Amino acid sequence: MQDKCNQNRKRSKRRAIYCPIHGCYLDSVSQKYKLYADRAGQLQQRGIGRQNALILVATKTAIPLEGEWLEEFWCNLCQQTKWYHVKKCDRTYEVAIAPSELWQQASGVIHPEGNPSVGEFTKRQARITGSGIKDFR
Repeated sequence: MQDKCNQNRKRSKRRAIYCPIHGCYLDSVSQKYKLYADRAGQLQQRGIGRQNALILVATKTAIPLEGEWLEEFWCNLCQQTKWYHVKKCDRTYEVAIAPSELWQQASGVIHPEGNPSVGEFTKRQARITGSGIKDFR
């Protein structure tokens, strides 16, 4: 019987990621989107020296940022999903609402306001339903 209890304690636990507003547990509703640095300033903000950051950027096009990612979570008290910037520190997680400049550093993620390189005309045409093309008349 004692062996069975020890086996249960070895099971992985849920990630302790809590809402920064309410303090309740957040449920993940997306995959993790890793972040990459492509400028020396981004590396310097994370504690890498200026010289080392310049060398890294010169030798590699993108440097993966370990322990940082973007992920979408559902909050029961807010009753909505939000994108968060998550940093893993030892066994704890720092969570903050994802600022817009981080979206350029993520790979494979769709920007929440749509593709910024698409023009207003194209966005408007994509929203129109039916066969009527009003802007061409």
